[in-house]
Amino acid sequence: MAHKGNVQLLIVITAGPDQVAEGDRIFAEHAKWMPGTHHREGDKELLSYDVSKAEEMVNPLDPSAGTTGNVHFILSEVYATEAGVADHLAQSQASFPEFESLLKWIGECKATIVLGAGIFNSLW
Repeated sequence: MAHKGNVQLLIVITAGPDQVAEGDRIFAEHAKWMPGTHHREGDKELLSYDVSKAEEMVNPLDPSAGTTGNVHFILSEVYATEAGVADHLAQSQASFPEFESLLKWIGECKATIVLGAGIFNSLW
């Protein structure tokens, strides 16, 4: 499904080896929490939800250089409009049981957080 014109929330968290288990735990809880709290229609509709994980490469353009030991956690959520992102943020603070743990963990890692990026190219 193409998402041109929709809005993406994207978070990339780079966790050190000693922080990976906490990321796994938090995202397992997040995956349980999401379906019961998010809209499936209207301007707040959650269109896609993906969490992925990959080893950090020493040089991404030369995979033979190996990995650093760190792990990237990538969260991508696509909403119908910015109202969905705002709703997600409000619900996270109000009802996600691991919200404080998530904030603490992100603070211990390196993170890039993009809230509400408009999607201008999308396929299928």
